[in-house]
Amino acid sequence: MLSTRDLVVGYDERTVLDGLDLDLPADAFTVIVGPNACGKSTLLRTMARLLTPRRGTVLLDGAAIRELPTREVARRLGVLPQSPLVPEGVTVADLVGRGRQPYQRWWRQWSEQDSEAVDRAMTLADVADLATRPVDTLSGGQRQRVWIAMTLAQDTEALLLDEPTTFLDLAHQVEVLDLLHRLRTERGRTVVAVLHDLNQAARYADHLIAMRAGAVVAAGPPREILTADLVRAVFGLDCVVVPCPVTGAPLVVPALTTPTLAAAAGTSSAAGSSGAVPVADEEALAGSSPSEGI
Repeated sequence: MLSTRDLVVGYDERTVLDGLDLDLPADAFTVIVGPNACGKSTLLRTMARLLTPRRGTVLLDGAAIRELPTREVARRLGVLPQSPLVPEGVTVADLVGRGRQPYQRWWRQWSEQDSEAVDRAMTLADVADLATRPVDTLSGGQRQRVWIAMTLAQDTEALLLDEPTTFLDLAHQVEVLDLLHRLRTERGRTVVAVLHDLNQAARYADHLIAMRAGAVVAAGPPREILTADLVRAVFGLDCVVVPCPVTGAPLVVPALTTPTLAAAAGTSSAAGSSGAVPVADEEALAGSSPSEGI
């Protein structure tokens, strides 16, 4: 559904993405991961038509996205950027309702269908009880869920979200990611998100894209590509990758590199300082079955 061809994007004199070719599968939950300043958000913003590439193009179902009418793109792509500005004095219901703007015309104003879409979006994002509250009086986590509700109200084929779990506590992070997963599995939506938590990415993604220095290092199903070698190549982190005891998805366990942590864990300081995981510990982790610890 979304792809890039020979994509070159940068800021001032700095080039961030240089000749990037990428295909994102339709009807899938794609997660983009990588270290800070590797180009994740730049890629997402360019695909959302928020940045203009210096060269190359973004394709939406084979058509150059910059050549499509703005209203058509808004009906097909819902976009949640990082840290959007909160309008002063606007209530939650009003902000979520702005997601319906692509469907408004001078001859078609607010309808029952719009009201149903807003109510549904607020319920899905768990902000229905905040409907009459001004957005600027909410906590950071509540605001983030309101922005997600606005994106859902847009009722698009695809959602592009840049760090959608920012400001959320762990319970609400899981709720948001569960919601995005349901949108993919139950409603056939294409979801593309930038996440910092590698284990959350591995748990929820159908398709994982690992980036470093503006290039794609690996792409594919997490269970096929997420290895200790990949984590080392992308993040410079020594680790072991074992099955998650709950889902069986890859679980990244960082190596003990601090001597005091190694001592507290009952390992030798030599193993801790070298960044290696003791063989006995690694084998025990690798041997755990998905059913253990549930």
